[in-house]
Amino acid sequence: MTSDDLKKIFLGPTLFRIDTILSPRLVPVLYATGLASLLLWAVTHLFATFGRNFGDGLWGLLEIAVFGLLGLLLLRVLCEVLLIFFKANETVARTVSLSRISTSLLEEVKDAISDIAEDEDDYVTPATEPAPQATGPSTAVDVVPQIPSGRPAVRRTAKRTPSGTTGA
Repeated sequence: MTSDDLKKIFLGPTLFRIDTILSPRLVPVLYATGLASLLLWAVTHLFATFGRNFGDGLWGLLEIAVFGLLGLLLLRVLCEVLLIFFKANETVARTVSLSRISTSLLEEVKDAISDIAEDEDDYVTPATEPAPQATGPSTAVDVVPQIPSGRPAVRRTAKRTPSGTTGA
């Protein structure tokens, strides 16, 4: 975590917003603080035990090795458990928000499709119904195209099959 990240946390709106989780950003700070405190304890314990006498100093080295490694292991496990907890929370929150978005998106698509279907009721022609016949060509638009055999052309529409199936 850099100093810019710390400035964003303490000087930005992140600290005062309840909807964002701040703790995952602070776990590395907790780990660094724990490491520094273990190092400080080891140094002070070393000087304190050697200050009494040499035998206590040797015993103090053994205590530093055992309790220091145990403290380091516990600190690491604690930080990893916190990170796993926050990642699980983030995943669940993302899943919940995606399900909300997809539900509303599905509803919007359904509404859009029904609106399009209602708007296009006048324009859809069944495949079996011939095109309307013009009685007399009053304009170029009213002219019905003729097939070379002399019959008027019939407007046909393609039949649609559901996706994943083939029409036979």
